[in-house]
Amino acid sequence: MLAATKCFRVDKLTVQIYNTEADMAQDVAEITQQYLQQLLQQQESAAILLATGNSQLKFLDALIALGGIDWSRIILFHLDEYLGISGDHSASFRRYLRERVEQRVHPQQFHYIEGDTLQPLAECDRYTKLLEAQPIDLCCLGVGENGHLAFNDPYVADFQDPYKVKIVKLDSVNRKQQVNTGHFPNLESVPQYAFTVTLPLICAAKKIICLAPEKRKANAVKDILQGSINTKFPASILRKQAQATLFLDTNSASLLT
Repeated sequence: MLAATKCFRVDKLTVQIYNTEADMAQDVAEITQQYLQQLLQQQESAAILLATGNSQLKFLDALIALGGIDWSRIILFHLDEYLGISGDHSASFRRYLRERVEQRVHPQQFHYIEGDTLQPLAECDRYTKLLEAQPIDLCCLGVGENGHLAFNDPYVADFQDPYKVKIVKLDSVNRKQQVNTGHFPNLESVPQYAFTVTLPLICAAKKIICLAPEKRKANAVKDILQGSINTKFPASILRKQAQATLFLDTNSASLLT
């Protein structure tokens, strides 16, 4: 197991910093593997809430490559999906997870948010009921350049959200990030609305791992850890979660004092 170069707490949140993104991804994969192995010794199945995005790629590859997990006992969910795009769209999170996870490990079940549903509010209700029936053992997160978790952007994030799944309008920073990371050709092609699992549901997970590598996340990381706990920086809510760890590389941690 690769040791973090620095490890400290900010309020209740554990923070670990690594020399490179590759080191970070490998260590998080080993931590996750061991956690799931121990969990499956104690219970019949485990439920995982997965993130997407570039921050998860090396981690997911490393976790799958490690082996040693009985995926036939794992139930998977995901955090968010664009409203109005099909599961075959190149930017669809369903496609991302189907190709990068489901088709490689064949879990017991993978419950997807149907982004192209004709009844979005009914889809929120359906997914909420699935989540309520299956407590989340592990939530995997990334952090947006605007500090979001899932699609809980500033101004729609709610630390006391009464909903578990909702439809939100995406802010301009978030939509530009999707273009900059290659998911869409231009801003006009990025959907304006999306489904998201809400912050209280995320925080209810028994274990939370949040990966935030790369220089472009440095400002968000600084705001999350050194600003106030505020919905302007939605991921700052992790500072109240003793079961959460934020994993950084030296690039994303470069602005911390």
